Amino acid sequence: MEQSINITELNLPHLEMLKNQLDQDTKYVEAKDYLNVLNKSNKGKELLVPLMSSMYVPGKLHDVEHVLIDVGTGYYVEKTAEDAKDFFKRKTDVLTKQMEKIQPALQEKHAMKQAVMEMMSQKIQQLTALGAAQATAKA
Repeated sequence: MEQSINITELNLPHLEMLKNQLDQDTKYVEAKDYLNVLNKSNKGKELLVPLMSSMYVPGKLHDVEHVLIDVGTGYYVEKTAEDAKDFFKRKTDVLTKQMEKIQPALQEKHAMKQAVMEMMSQKIQQLTALGAAQATAKA
């Protein structure tokens, strides 16, 4: 039986880990989709080239068969558009599998937290009942 996790109950490190994985997955899916622009009919068309997240310069699409892929830690690899699509598909598959592995651990922690909270509630009720009984006995 699959149990969903309420993200409002996750602690900050778990939320950050989940956010990072979702960001990575989105980045790879978008990159794979953008590769569809690389076709012969778009060769020579003008486009904006990002220098950083908020600065672009005009350019022309020259090579529609090759791309540079950020493989991490500042390293880039040149690949054909088709190889790049395969690369991004593999990366999204890996991230999806990682998220699937994390889900049971989150569910287990959620279940444990629920069990602890129920036990605490029972103990509080017992202490409250004991306190009421003692107050009645003294009266």
